[in-house]
Amino acid sequence: MQLTDISPAIALTSLDGRYHRQTAPLVEYLSEPALNRERMRVEVEWMILLSNGFDGNASAPVLEGLTPLSDAECEFLRAIPEDFDADGIARHAAYEAVTHHDVKAVEYYIDDELDRAGEVFGSDSALPGLKTLVHFACTSEDINNLAIARCVKNAIEQIWLPAAQQVTDQLNDMAQRFRALPMLSLTHGQPATPTTLGKELAVYVHRLERQLGHIEAQEYLGKLNGATGTFGAHVAACPHADWIAISREFVANRMGLTWNPLTTQIESHDWQAELYGAISHTNRILHNLAVDIWMYISRGVFAQEPVKGATGSSTMPHKVNPIRFENAEANLELSCSLLDTLSATLVESRWQRDLTDSTTQRNIGAALGHGLLALYNLGGGLQSIHPNEAVIARELEENWEVLGEPIQTAMRAAELAGLPGMEKPYEKVKELMRGHAITRDDVEKFIDSLAFDDATAKRLKALSPAQYTGLASTLVDYAQQ
Repeated sequence: MQLTDISPAIALTSLDGRYHRQTAPLVEYLSEPALNRERMRVEVEWMILLSNGFDGNASAPVLEGLTPLSDAECEFLRAIPEDFDADGIARHAAYEAVTHHDVKAVEYYIDDELDRAGEVFGSDSALPGLKTLVHFACTSEDINNLAIARCVKNAIEQIWLPAAQQVTDQLNDMAQRFRALPMLSLTHGQPATPTTLGKELAVYVHRLERQLGHIEAQEYLGKLNGATGTFGAHVAACPHADWIAISREFVANRMGLTWNPLTTQIESHDWQAELYGAISHTNRILHNLAVDIWMYISRGVFAQEPVKGATGSSTMPHKVNPIRFENAEANLELSCSLLDTLSATLVESRWQRDLTDSTTQRNIGAALGHGLLALYNLGGGLQSIHPNEAVIARELEENWEVLGEPIQTAMRAAELAGLPGMEKPYEKVKELMRGHAITRDDVEKFIDSLAFDDATAKRLKALSPAQYTGLASTLVDYAQQ
């Protein structure tokens, strides 16, 4: 049997197959049916505005010959997208199979619903006679740009941002809990000035909060101005209307977007490039986090809680593989690849219009899907780890040479204060500590050999690698500022 013959259909990609449960929330906003539903919302709201006007025009119809719609009729129109179900999806698909045009299929779908309005309201309703008002003076991109912007805006605000914030909050909670837990740093892979585990996690919290702030403040632009952005058809059909004011009202107040007054046939997609660039940047911070945590696990700084009943390795029962962080790594890379492509290509269009953006924008869901899956795995991974304090303490105790920094810095200060024997502090400390295993006794003897004042000598001799963390624990408080 061919796999293509199996029903229900087998998913081609992992997002809709293996990982469907984790990425399913995005279906509500970024699937093809979700886009068609949003197109219907745009179309019916445009009909309502043209029929009923808006406050800036004394609520009179925009077009002559129209009678304002009743509240019940407006409610009927708004129910068309809300009731777009499996049967509606099939009906739309049947129209598209004939028209080979998704927006025209939406138009015909609404026409069908207007016919049904006669059955609901009887002969007194104007709705069955308003088919010519559907898609009035619009090019497909007038509908698409608004529908896509609303889909993306809702997906980011309702799904992606809360998931990203949840991971950031998890990190912040860990940063607070482990703010004072000393840990050996590694710079260039070599033992370096100690820090605290909480401070290192707080660095990621701070980085992520900045990016999430940019994304939360993102503008979502929209336009409604005709085939080449000139309102040509609008003015030709109804020259007395203030189409610029009407367009601004519709985009900003009815659609909840930022009005773009100057476009070609398409809205220029600059906001999309900005948004996807910011999300891609966030992904790369998260990727850095996933790699760092993976290496901390490898080093023993973090221990993992095994998932009950799970197989860690097919042949080595002792292993608990850091698969959540590895899965996050891979999905963040895929997400970035798609987002970077969208950012780079959507800002270009040949003259007034070409259709390359139509194809690329159908992959917004995949781009955010891989990112959402990564967030899901990062969240689960962070829940499954805890500091291995014995390993952390052992690393610190085995690396007393990291106290070379405070000692030589204190020598510099002493030399400036005029104390003898403090010249060339870096070189003297290097001779003692580089390439040697150093103990507390070695450090104390070196301090005693120098002409420090009693207070400085006492302060330096009281240091240990575990105590040499500076203001690390205090800095954690700046993570979310």
